[in-house]
Amino acid sequence: MPCASLAHAATPIFSREHAVPLSTHATSRIATAGAPAGDGPTLAHGPEAGSLTPDASPALSSEHRARAKAAPGLLSDYMALFKVRVTAMVMITAWAGFYLGSVRSAIPSFHIGLLETLVGIGLISAGAAALNEVLERKSDARMVRTAGRPLAAGRISLPHGLLAAFTTVAVGSLLLLRFTNSVTCALGLLTVFTYVAVYTPLKFRSTLATFIGAFPGAMGPLLGWTAARGRIEWPAVALFAILFVWQFPHFMAIAWLYREDYGRAGIRMLPVVQPDGWSTVVEALVYAVIMIPVSLLPWYFHISGGIYAVAALVLGIGYLAYTIRFAKILKAPSFAASRPYARALLKASVLYLPVLLIIMMLDATAGRR
Repeated sequence: MPCASLAHAATPIFSREHAVPLSTHATSRIATAGAPAGDGPTLAHGPEAGSLTPDASPALSSEHRARAKAAPGLLSDYMALFKVRVTAMVMITAWAGFYLGSVRSAIPSFHIGLLETLVGIGLISAGAAALNEVLERKSDARMVRTAGRPLAAGRISLPHGLLAAFTTVAVGSLLLLRFTNSVTCALGLLTVFTYVAVYTPLKFRSTLATFIGAFPGAMGPLLGWTAARGRIEWPAVALFAILFVWQFPHFMAIAWLYREDYGRAGIRMLPVVQPDGWSTVVEALVYAVIMIPVSLLPWYFHISGGIYAVAALVLGIGYLAYTIRFAKILKAPSFAASRPYARALLKASVLYLPVLLIIMMLDATAGRR
């Protein structure tokens, strides 16, 4: 249930690989893997651009494979299997929902119930991430960015991975059922199912997967709210909507940066199937525009006050500005020249969401009624 992905991050929320922050080192590895120096990875235009067979891109070098198989230790492997950074961001967004729900109920937000909620949500998020890696172990092995994951590299066996995944999901679900309520537990399990059984296989068949994946990716604050209030309400839907819409510009930036890697793995992302960039830019811009009114919903539903509304408006305009700048990828002379625009949007998206949530929480008392 990782956030597309927030950590990675971000992400965003049941872990989608696009939710993880991109380091300079990671990006430089992509740029040099199977691509001419200076130009970065390129994809063919025209009909052949939609070919997503594993052989459509250069194979990973022996150096990358050797590096992936190097054993970093079981603890590190578990951290990678459970995508701990993404899971941590899921828990943070869930905390925001729990806090705001508690304020709405005029009850203290810091008590043992918060810890029980976050541990339960964290466990089902970690389990969903592990199940995702189980299903994608072969495609992960073809991607430079993910070849080092423990299942893809063979450091953790398939039975081991399945046992760890199902155990964490089961324990997390029982904790939510025991210490929160049946609504939160059911939503958590539905999120795991959607992420693992719908979104993950759909990535290899349709670009619609990005839209479907945004649903589990936005569940963190909704789960936190229902844990505090015991029911789904319009303010909770508003928090869900913010996470849902935020993911699209964020992920379009990541998909553009990693389009060769996605193509190598056979994952049908917009920048892979339509490498001219037009669809990628249009989708990012549409959702960046929608983000402005959606981000004002907490003010409309009296979750937060006027200070938040002003801040949300300013932040939304800034997010849109970076997305408009991202459109310059269409006129970039090479893929390498387009990368800075995508990277700038990615950084802006990773900054935008936590700042928005922090201001929302700080101004929550003003909106309570």
